[in-house]
Amino acid sequence: MVCTSLLKKASLVGAFFVFGVYAGGVLAFCPAPGNLPSAKVQRVVDGDTLRLVDGRNVRLIGLNSPEMGRQGRSAEPFAEAARKRLQALVAASDGRVSLQYGQQAKDHYGRTLAHAYDSSGRNLEAQLLAEGLGFQVAVAPNLALVQCQQDAERSARQARTGLWQRSPVQAVEQLSSGGFALVQGQVERVERNGGGLWLEMGDSLVLHIAPRALGNFDLRAVQRLEGRKVEARGWVIDRSRRGGSRAGQARWMLPLTDKAMLGVLD
Repeated sequence: MVCTSLLKKASLVGAFFVFGVYAGGVLAFCPAPGNLPSAKVQRVVDGDTLRLVDGRNVRLIGLNSPEMGRQGRSAEPFAEAARKRLQALVAASDGRVSLQYGQQAKDHYGRTLAHAYDSSGRNLEAQLLAEGLGFQVAVAPNLALVQCQQDAERSARQARTGLWQRSPVQAVEQLSSGGFALVQGQVERVERNGGGLWLEMGDSLVLHIAPRALGNFDLRAVQRLEGRKVEARGWVIDRSRRGGSRAGQARWMLPLTDKAMLGVLD
């Protein structure tokens, strides 16, 4: 299966999940853990962010929805659909959500990091993932629901629902801008040094595991990836704009913080 855990092979066959339809089985995706604090939602900012009446902005953990159009840029495909679907889920829950806060409680923008549940105990991130309205992401240390969120995304991917109708995966050679991306390619070289672990994907991209994230990976398995085809996901950085690339180094770098962001395809 793709991007679940390192060295598990990709599989794109399986059960069909119908867009927008939720039988009782969907509760298997990240069921509510029990008593959680409840909050009133003022508005839905986008497909992965809520604004609460108390002024907090809540970034939903484990979900990255397509970007809305901002500052003259057009919206990404399914961005508006994700926002409207999240609005509908919140409205069906009487405008309230229950929150399970992350181990890291805030991000560097000051937003509250949390998993959100509706009045029936259904996880909102998992519902959007299962409808193909966002990508599953794993950012340490907020990894509690990684497995069930992967299962939810996989159901949409197998059914080619939402943003999976046309594959969003890029070949390494197709990278042309920074930001969130799913990429596939062959690992040509693996190197470890004081800066962490580096997986070179040809001339254009390097996957980077920083020293603080090494404990989230099976390092022996990673070091055996040379010559293997992999799929990675995360936020691509243009090192040439940051002054961090030198002659002969890849322009694009994709930092990895957890093994769920890397899968082996062959």
